[in-house]
Amino acid sequence: MRAITSSGVGNISIGELSELSGVNIETIRYYERIKMLPARFRTASGRRVYGPAERRTLVFIRRSRDLGFTLEEIRALLALGGPGRAPCADVHKIASAHLANVRKKLSDLVKLESILAETVAQCSDGATPDCPVLDILDAGRPTSQISDV
Repeated sequence: MRAITSSGVGNISIGELSELSGVNIETIRYYERIKMLPARFRTASGRRVYGPAERRTLVFIRRSRDLGFTLEEIRALLALGGPGRAPCADVHKIASAHLANVRKKLSDLVKLESILAETVAQCSDGATPDCPVLDILDAGRPTSQISDV
């Protein structure tokens, strides 16, 4: 693997960048297409080359995605974390809204788990023709429990 120069300009190929950042090559190209990751350099032959700034950006995006942030939220966070970084309050607003969304999803999942566990517990070993799981999934037989979720 080639070393990154101290000037911040690297000669890292897209494959090496993928290895260094933990982001696959197609995803790197996608981030370039949607302008989340600008490609700084191309060789005379048109080969993409990257430096440490692109690696940091990709790691930031990957970690943000791991935490469930949307691309729109990540784009905003990248802008806030750039030169002349924004006050933490601006980042806090985005992160707090995301946390509230995660908590809502968790609450919904707990409700779904409860409904599914109760329904599965009603299932027999196949001795009866009626199946509670199929009944709950049948659009013709809505249950009040499902509509609550």
